[in-house]
Amino acid sequence: MSGVRERLASRALTSIAVVIAVLWTTPTLGLLLSSFRPEDEIKTTGWWTVFGAPRLTLDNYGEVLSGGGNGSGRLAEHFVNSVVITLPSVLFPLVLAFLAAYALAWIDFRGRDALLVGVFALQIVPLQMALVPLLKLFSRGWLFLPGWHLTGPARFGPVWFAHTVFALPFAVFLLHNFLAGLPRDMIEAARVDGASHGTLLLRIVLPLARPALVTFAVIQFIWVWNDLLVALTLSGGTAETAPMTVRLANLAGTYGNEWQRLTAGAFVAAFVPLLVFFALRRHFARGLLAGSVKG
Repeated sequence: MSGVRERLASRALTSIAVVIAVLWTTPTLGLLLSSFRPEDEIKTTGWWTVFGAPRLTLDNYGEVLSGGGNGSGRLAEHFVNSVVITLPSVLFPLVLAFLAAYALAWIDFRGRDALLVGVFALQIVPLQMALVPLLKLFSRGWLFLPGWHLTGPARFGPVWFAHTVFALPFAVFLLHNFLAGLPRDMIEAARVDGASHGTLLLRIVLPLARPALVTFAVIQFIWVWNDLLVALTLSGGTAETAPMTVRLANLAGTYGNEWQRLTAGAFVAAFVPLLVFFALRRHFARGLLAGSVKG
């Protein structure tokens, strides 16, 4: 392991990593600087000219959040919708997958291995294949299930359902691999002392599984926050329930030549995922590396 680390820390690989990071970051930096530039300059000169004659403004963000004179923007109205969609879509699969992963890892029952293989196989089913059946189920019913004739804020329900269902296979697989790697002696010692499954789950397994839980939560948060397809299909696309991604898509389609609003809107939508990632980056890295090194 030390030899691998030394090779990865060589000057050549470090230089390559720096070059890749610069190439990856440069377009994002240009987009960020463009979001602060006036409309006349962003349409006539490149973003790199800001270093020679800096002229920055916050008007772009004001227009995209509250709406400009032509009615574009108003992302602030959709920010709450994104929060309402994302938080339950993270918490629901996180709780359900944690319980299921513990059962598959530490409770012996008939058909456990077959169920685990089935959970793994469900990961290959793309979400796009199920959108039409789900839409039919929620609108007209399917087989013996009645249709859900939902209006207003109730339209959040189908979005939560879709994100939860399609996140569960990956979440169960990820958490199961982590929980199955916990020391068996520790679990058995707790059982000998009379600990029930509830005690094991909450007092022993939950604190140890925090990195894996945070890893899935960050991945799911970013996925749902940036989702457009599910939200556009199942939420109705109205201002009452549509998240910021739907509004940005409409903004790009209707006012595609107003680049100053598009760049500002992109960073408004990206601010929260970046904040979540950097706030939890240490737990996220530990969760990704958990179980990779034994001993």
